[in-house]
Amino acid sequence: MKKQFSPTLIVLGVVGLVIFAIIAWFIGTYNGFIQLRTTADAGWAQVETQYQRRADLIPQLIATVEGAANFEKGVLVEVTEARTNWLNTQASSTASLDEQMAASSAFDSAVSRLLVTVEAYPAITATENFLTLQSQLEGTENRIAVARKDYNEIVLPYNTAIALVPGRFVANLFAFTAYPYFESNEGAESAPVVDFNF
Repeated sequence: MKKQFSPTLIVLGVVGLVIFAIIAWFIGTYNGFIQLRTTADAGWAQVETQYQRRADLIPQLIATVEGAANFEKGVLVEVTEARTNWLNTQASSTASLDEQMAASSAFDSAVSRLLVTVEAYPAITATENFLTLQSQLEGTENRIAVARKDYNEIVLPYNTAIALVPGRFVANLFAFTAYPYFESNEGAESAPVVDFNF
């Protein structure tokens, strides 16, 4: 004799499977967001590492430049202030990623202006110490560009995942927010203007 299941038991079984599937999806989506966010954080850490390398090189570069010529002090002050601002932003536990990126962009502009200005001073560019530091700084600038590109590529799937439905509901529930992208500064297509009126 075959055992028959009551309709109530079948309905409860189906409801139980649906609830289990929803919970499994929910957990999987949440864990996926955590993995993507962790990868984005690691990408940002690589950007910070390269900026820190640059920040460590700047004092040596400035000391070399100051010692080699009567150099435009305004550029050195600008670079020093941008470096200090970036270091303070990194040390601040309350600085947002947007604020850190803004400090990074200001640092980029100041270093770019320094390098363009230095080219007009043959006494500086001829010293071996400066050439070594400039080479290290150029290598660091390349590493920064690669780290920023990699960061943007890592952030893209995370930002996409938290924006798409139905994952968006999980993202909103647990306050997963989009990461900002590195974008070029306004006017980045133009070379820095160098003024030699001392």
